[in-house]
Amino acid sequence: MHNDQYYMERALELAQQAKQQGEVPVGAVIVHDDTIIGEGFNQPISHHDPTAHAEIQAIRSACIRSDNYRLTGSTLYVTLEPCLMCAGAIVHARIERVVFATKEPKTGATGSCFDVFNTQQLNHYVHCEHGVLAKKSSELLQDFFKSRR
Repeated sequence: MHNDQYYMERALELAQQAKQQGEVPVGAVIVHDDTIIGEGFNQPISHHDPTAHAEIQAIRSACIRSDNYRLTGSTLYVTLEPCLMCAGAIVHARIERVVFATKEPKTGATGSCFDVFNTQQLNHYVHCEHGVLAKKSSELLQDFFKSRR
């Protein structure tokens, strides 16, 4: 049984950490067999690394912990719809399921702008769901950008 809300709450806590560091508040958690095996939050500014998105950080953490570059049977929880780069990494890591909170109409790659997970040519299918704690995530992002204007 999936405890989506519980794990998304943890992702939102990580998004708050990103916000505290002046990063866009996005957090991600990877779960396998009801255990968190990877976590991350946005850090491209502080790490001087455009690939340091929350999902990538969580994937790196989970791969190290599991001693494998494949994360089969795992679920990624993220507070914002993944971009093209992150969607590609999710496919390559063989993550089974993605649950994201709120859509990203400008760069989202799981249905908003692109639909990577439903591309027939890929050799891995990722089940994707959204809307878990969407309001909380959306408000966090809106508040962050309002404060920067």
